[in-house]
Amino acid sequence: MTEFVVVLCTAPAGGAENIAKALVEERLAACVNVGAVRSYFIWEEKLCKDAEELLIIKTEQRMAERLMARIRELHSYQLPEMIMLKIAGGDERYLQWIGQSVG
Repeated sequence: MTEFVVVLCTAPAGGAENIAKALVEERLAACVNVGAVRSYFIWEEKLCKDAEELLIIKTEQRMAERLMARIRELHSYQLPEMIMLKIAGGDERYLQWIGQSVG
């Protein structure tokens, strides 16, 4: 059975669109949602607060390594956030659409 995942990735405000388009056009992802977020984190021993965009990326698990490699190529951050979560279930037709859309 095909396994599906969601990859979460943040990018600088205004910087996510290029990544989202590339991932979908290159069929590494079926869909990428982009939303505005404020992020608080420690970087180089300093508390940071940044306006960012959160990419919610839907794909098959078999595509995840290629997808993350492509994000590294496109991303402006030295260490981009990439967290992969397995999809435990969902609408079967939607999951089939993900499978048909990547590859």
